[in-house]
Amino acid sequence: MATLTVRNLPHEVRDQLRLRAARNGRSMEAEARAVLSEAIGAKPRRSKEEYRPVIEKIQAEMRQFVRPGRSLVDELIAERRWEAACEDAEIKGLPKPPLSDFLKDE
Repeated sequence: MATLTVRNLPHEVRDQLRLRAARNGRSMEAEARAVLSEAIGAKPRRSKEEYRPVIEKIQAEMRQFVRPGRSLVDELIAERRWEAACEDAEIKGLPKPPLSDFLKDE
């Protein structure tokens, strides 16, 4: 990353930057980066708080694919194990095992 020094910045600009940074919960330096990125059309980096609703939306959409009381991770692991077993069965000329054998009931 590069370093930029801004000389002769008017006090009014500095004060407005300080206020804007406070409103956005960022340091003046972080706010200056955001302002410059916006000015040239670069996508600003999101904060953890800004990612939260995006992640919650994705999780809500994925719930339709997960059985009640199960985690998405458990479902994905079971599916991958089933796929590996199917590949192995195909190589050996055997029938595919049922997916239900890999989905453990709790």
